[in-house]
This record gives sequence, C-alpha cells and structure tokens, in this order.
Amino acid sequence: MGLLNELRTNVSRRYFLSQGSHLLGSAALATLAGPTLAGKALGSIPALAPGHGLHFPAKAKHVIYLHMVGGPSQMDLYDYKPVMRQWYDKDLPESVRMGQRLTTMTSGQTRFPIAPSKYKFEQCGQSGMWVSELMPWMKKQVDDVLFMRSMHTDAINHEPAITFIQTGNQVTGRPCLGAWASYGLGSLNDDLPTFVVMVARPTNTEQVQAISARLWSSGFLPGEHAGVSFRTAGDPILYINDPPGVSRDVRRTTLDGLKALNEMNYRQLGDPQTHTRIQQYELAFRMQASVPEMTDLATESAATLALYGDAAKTPGTFANTALLARRMVERGVRFVQIYHNNWDTHANVAGRLPDQCRDVDQPCYGLIQDLKQRGLLDETLIIWGGEFGRTIYSQGGLSDQNYGRDHHPRCFTMWMAGGGVNAGSVYGETDEFSYNIVKDPLPVRDLHATVLHQLGFDHERFTVKHQGLDQRLTGVLPTRVVPELIA
Repeated sequence: MGLLNELRTNVSRRYFLSQGSHLLGSAALATLAGPTLAGKALGSIPALAPGHGLHFPAKAKHVIYLHMVGGPSQMDLYDYKPVMRQWYDKDLPESVRMGQRLTTMTSGQTRFPIAPSKYKFEQCGQSGMWVSELMPWMKKQVDDVLFMRSMHTDAINHEPAITFIQTGNQVTGRPCLGAWASYGLGSLNDDLPTFVVMVARPTNTEQVQAISARLWSSGFLPGEHAGVSFRTAGDPILYINDPPGVSRDVRRTTLDGLKALNEMNYRQLGDPQTHTRIQQYELAFRMQASVPEMTDLATESAATLALYGDAAKTPGTFANTALLARRMVERGVRFVQIYHNNWDTHANVAGRLPDQCRDVDQPCYGLIQDLKQRGLLDETLIIWGGEFGRTIYSQGGLSDQNYGRDHHPRCFTMWMAGGGVNAGSVYGETDEFSYNIVKDPLPVRDLHATVLHQLGFDHERFTVKHQGLDQRLTGVLPTRVVPELIA
C-alpha cells in the first residue's frame, strides 16, 4: 500500500497513461529489435528502443551536418549573378522586393542599393557549377557535390531560422534532426555517443551569434538522443578523466551502486528520465576509454593532415573538427553536427567573408576526399549551409568598410555530398538579383524529408506520440521527398 501511495504521489494519471503505453510499446520494440538496440546496460529492464526501424533500405548510415551560423552570402559564393554589375548602387526594384518583410537592421533605410559581388567566379567541373574565387578547393570537387540554390525558409531572424532548420519548427523545444536520426537508427558503437556536436572557433570573431544546447536537444524524444557536446579546448568532455586518487575499479563500483538505485526507481515509476540517467552514466564510463583514443590525432598520417590543412592540428578549428568528424563516423557515430560561427555579415563583407571561407573551404574538401578514399562517402551524407541567405542590396553604404548584407529568407544555397545524393548537379534557380526563386523551390521541410529518406525513413510514418498527436520532423504542411536530389 505504501508503494501505491508513493506512486500516486509521484505520477499523475495523465503521465501514467501516456508513459505506460509508451513503455509497453518500447518493450515490445526492444524485444523485436534484439540486444543491439535494447541496450546492454539495463539487463532485464525494457529499454526505450529506436522508434520504428527502417521503412526501406537506407542509402546513408551517417550524417555530418556542417552549419554555417549566421547565413552565408549565396551571391558571393555559389549563386553567380553577373548582370548585377550593371546595377551597382541602383535601388532594388519594388517589383523584385514586392513588399517583403524587412529586419529592423534595414527597415529604416530609404534606399536599397544593389551591391554586386566583388569576387570573380569560374565555371567548374562537368556540372558547370559557378564557384567563387573564395572557394578554390570547392572548384576541384564540384562533381562530388549537389548544389541546392533554391532553398528558402519561413523565418527572417536568426533565432527562429536556425531553430527551424535544425528542428523543423520555429518554436524551441522540439527534437533536432540529429536527435531524430539517433532515435530512429540507434547506435553502431556502444562506447561512443550516437549524436555528437562540436562548435568550431572561427578565425574572425567580429560578429559571433549566440548558440546553445537547445539546438541539439532531444525535445520530446528520450533524453539519451540529445547531442553530446564535445569541447574545442582542453578535455573533449568535462570530467572525462577520473579524479586524482580514484581508481578505475572504485569508479566502476560507484557506478554499479548508482545503477542499482536508479533501476529500483525506474521499476517503481517508469520515468524515462531515470532510464536516460542510467544509460548516460554507463556511456560516460565507457567513453573514458574511447574518447581520448578517438580525439588523439597522433595516428593520422602527414598526408591526411595536409589534406585538411595546417589548422587541422589546432584543436577547436573547423579543420580539426572536420577531421574528428571523419574519425567519429569511422568508429560508428551516427550523426555529427559542426557549427561554424560569424557568417552574419551585416557589415564588412569584404573583410570577413574571405576569413570565413578560408576556415572551411579546404577542410570541406579534405573531408569529402578523405571519406571517399576510405570507402565511407557513399554511406555518409554531408550537409553544408546556413539558416538563410543574404540580400543583394547593401545594408548601409557600399564602401568596403560599410558594405554589408542583411538576412534573406527567400532564397539561399546549400550543398550536400555522399549518402546517395545526385552529385555533380545543380537544383533550383533564382532570378538575376538572387532575390526570388524562379525554378524548383526547395523548402526546409522538403530537405528534411529527403534527408530522412536517405536514412531509410518515410517522413510521414516516422512519428512519435506527444501531447496526443503523432509528431514528426516535417510537421503537417504538404511535404515531399525531392527525387532530383537523389542519385
């Protein structure tokens, strides 16, 4: 009777009904999935198994998502608009802008002077893709890459836009793409996280955007599917080493005691957070051996380090995190997210953009070529892009000192490589102002649906019951997998 009263105290009727059905379903799924998905750490306790299993054979087993925080300028990198040179300092026609909502940074401007790209472009590869002089390494591998020039988003400011492209919704608190992948695919290595996040330090830190763990949250999915953040200086994870005077055996004994107490609590209440705590304690113990080995680049050859560039040897650089991403994928990490900051070029485009491109250009080349040489590119989907694009008109004056570009959600360029995508092709087209899409618009939801498809999931069936609804990454608006993006 005492246990029943305690249960009534700690678990509401609604919570019991919702969690009870979830746990029964999870137990059945865990039984069907077998020991690799059920989880070794819990013994007889039913694990929260991945959601559904694959709906069809996957073309990609891993994802490396390279997010350029702030929004890269598409007309300075990949969306070549030579006609704009004739429009220098002329106002953007209202027939092009069509009353588009503006940010507070430019809403007070009386003019919207056209700022054509000052950089030279070259047509490269068999695909004939136009690439800026700022990306010389990309010029060498355009035929390994799928360019998507007609991306567009619903949000015009950073916070909702980056949340939307990561989680499928502008409101925070939902699972991100990496968490969905972790939930659906499960782990390939019990000694490493399924989903890892790294925040690379840019060389130029003129206007760094604030980002936080909300972007790699598990939302309403079990907490074990949240991204594990690796630090870019010092130990990759805090407290990865045992405290002085604490032996490995003592740490194991301590964790065994905590595990027994948590298992008792889990059996009584069925709280998924308790399950997550057990799983994470056990994973952390195993990571004490696996993470130092994984992050030690001493075993990498001089040729491999040179492929990524000199900065690969410096912890925290984009080059270093790109090389670590390859090592993670090689060891079975499912989803690696790298954030690179300072792409929010409201001013000083000429001074900042070259630094940003130098940070990422060669490492992206090195990552693709390294994966290809090791036979991993076909099963690893690489995604590159920001949360939106930039305006063709200048924010402020047109001198090199003031030359800037505001946020632009109507069109921007992203690219993908590996993972069964249609490499060596270009999807979508914008007008001569790189302002509106004139062919094959590609909304964020369609990109998400296509990524899930490459991982083996039907985005309409890959759902989780939450607050009485079948929730999914792609939401409820009309969404499709884009066949032209797939090889």
